[in-house]
Amino acid sequence: MTKFDEIKESISPELSRLNEIISSSLNSNSDLLNEIVATYLKTKGKQIRPIIVILSAKFFSNINEETLHAAASIELLHNASLIHDDVVDETKKRRGNPTINSVWDNHIAVLVGDFFVSNALSCAIAAGDMRVISTVSKLGKELSTGELDQIDIAKHHSITEDNYYHIIGKKTASLFRSCVQVGGYTAKAPQQDIDNLARFVELLGLCFQIKDDIFDYFSDAEVGKPTGNDLREGKVTLPLIYALSKKESPLHEEMKSIVMQDVLTNAEIERLIEFAKNEGGIEYAYSSMERLKDEACKLISHYPDSDAKKAFINLFDFIIKRHN
Repeated sequence: MTKFDEIKESISPELSRLNEIISSSLNSNSDLLNEIVATYLKTKGKQIRPIIVILSAKFFSNINEETLHAAASIELLHNASLIHDDVVDETKKRRGNPTINSVWDNHIAVLVGDFFVSNALSCAIAAGDMRVISTVSKLGKELSTGELDQIDIAKHHSITEDNYYHIIGKKTASLFRSCVQVGGYTAKAPQQDIDNLARFVELLGLCFQIKDDIFDYFSDAEVGKPTGNDLREGKVTLPLIYALSKKESPLHEEMKSIVMQDVLTNAEIERLIEFAKNEGGIEYAYSSMERLKDEACKLISHYPDSDAKKAFINLFDFIIKRHN
């Protein structure tokens, strides 16, 4: 049993109730919609984000029904963004299974994503705190602008580490931060404590995305995407950014000219991946995650030891060491 499995086991009744709320909220009078939702929920993923909501409430106080509705709201909005992303990126598989747009079509997938957004707001209202509704609303804006910023940066080939962190901060870390905020609000926690833990999981979110990006440099069917997929979509991630920053490399100019192209061949993608590996890009990405983890752990070191605190630290270790 992994550390993540242990965390899930410790809150299994709450996770069961969470999934009841999600299933109930997504029920409709449309047979087609119910069929699509039922198929989609069979592969719901790890549910790291709602788990963070639940652990946050536990860290501050107690988990209640409002916490679980807030967690459902975040999870529904997250899944809506994935459904829409699959349309934009023309993704055929996610988590090893066919996407909604590949089984049905883009039109239906967009409508299903919109349905998820609407239900995310309904669950936020059920949480009974205007701050939860406000957080979910702001999160939707952050995810949208993050996607647009990523497209703009890719279009102009603005390849810098600062830009990379800007994008993953808006597209991934913002979700993690929002999880702590809504968990803290439903637990009636002090704002300063919410802010501290929110920064902790914001750094956790950055690590989550860095590790996800590392997967793209290796072939692994479990991950659910082909090697080099980010580069095909114009996304230059941390390992390659680091490699390109080493101007003393004899291949620097050649690799830079390749990455500046709008369309890359499979051979060019393979060369960029090998270049990133050979120049220490993967090692740099791992050292960056360890640095972020050290910074994060200092933020909660003064809080009393508890199961929730231990779970957060274990979650950090799991994120860095996970294989899919």
